[in-house]
Amino acid sequence: MKGLVYLGNKKICLKEIENPKILDSKDAVVKVTLSSICTSDLHIINGAVPRSKENIVLGHEFVGEVIEVGKDIKKIKIGDRVSCNCITFCGECYYCKNGFINNCEIGGWEIGCRINGCQAQYVRVPFADTALNILPENVTYDRALFVGDILASGYFGAELSEVKNNDTAAVIGAGPVGLCSMICARIFGAKNIIAIDIDENRLNIAKEKGLADFFINPSKIKNIEEFIKDINNGRLADNVIEAAGGDNTFELAWKIARPNSSVALVAMYEKPQILPLNIMYGKNLIFKTGGVDAVHSDEILKLISEDKINTDFLITHRIKLDDILKGYDIFESKKDNCMKIAVEYS
Repeated sequence: MKGLVYLGNKKICLKEIENPKILDSKDAVVKVTLSSICTSDLHIINGAVPRSKENIVLGHEFVGEVIEVGKDIKKIKIGDRVSCNCITFCGECYYCKNGFINNCEIGGWEIGCRINGCQAQYVRVPFADTALNILPENVTYDRALFVGDILASGYFGAELSEVKNNDTAAVIGAGPVGLCSMICARIFGAKNIIAIDIDENRLNIAKEKGLADFFINPSKIKNIEEFIKDINNGRLADNVIEAAGGDNTFELAWKIARPNSSVALVAMYEKPQILPLNIMYGKNLIFKTGGVDAVHSDEILKLISEDKINTDFLITHRIKLDDILKGYDIFESKKDNCMKIAVEYS
């Protein structure tokens, strides 16, 4: 089969590789129907993910059909249509039992990082009973494509920042994760959502889709804190979700958060960030670092099946696996206002 392999030294190559096999009794093999290209893939290529390995197939966001299962698999069966958590977790260790699946003692971000990922025709999924989620009959592959990664991140961001009814929530970054965060913040009860981005096209998407109520371009609005106070009865944002990961977006996140609020950091940074405690002293902020917490994937699929979540608009480009190198160029440079690319395998 073909797979997109990270060779190291910022190089990737589409090449013939061996088909995956069951290596553990809790594995499953999935025939990939759709996958996507993610900013995290670019982080690996750029050397910003220290735990990643060279010479593995990239990709961790996908849906498909189960074609083989290990002998200890109980929930998943051959023929099931599934989405996959990009975080694999055993479900049995201390962290898993306490709901901290990101920190699974023998799992974590493995697929497309430390073992072969989904930018190939087939992929082996460890701990398949926890990593895979069966799609409801009325949920298409398109609708489920982002469940195990960017939608899970958006849901986690709303949860970490403790969004509740009537809150004013600020989301920094109107890219795919940020837009998913806005969708989820609304589900959690936010009355007002503020979208912040320097890309006017992405702000316009948030506006056109009704995902936010107020829109800030930091290059045009200099005093963002006062802007937010005018919106929120003299207070800064009740919740902040940082989904951009830019050079100064962490600083912006804590500056626009009201005292005694929570700041959720779901962005992945390529550079160290500074926590100036002397300046923020007295704000009594709680910082919660996230990432992808796919423990809620079944709930997210239920919301999709009930038409409460629809991320179809995020798929702006479609390519075949044979053209995936072109897809990476489009995605990285945001050509033609690219948001997300669906990679097709049939």
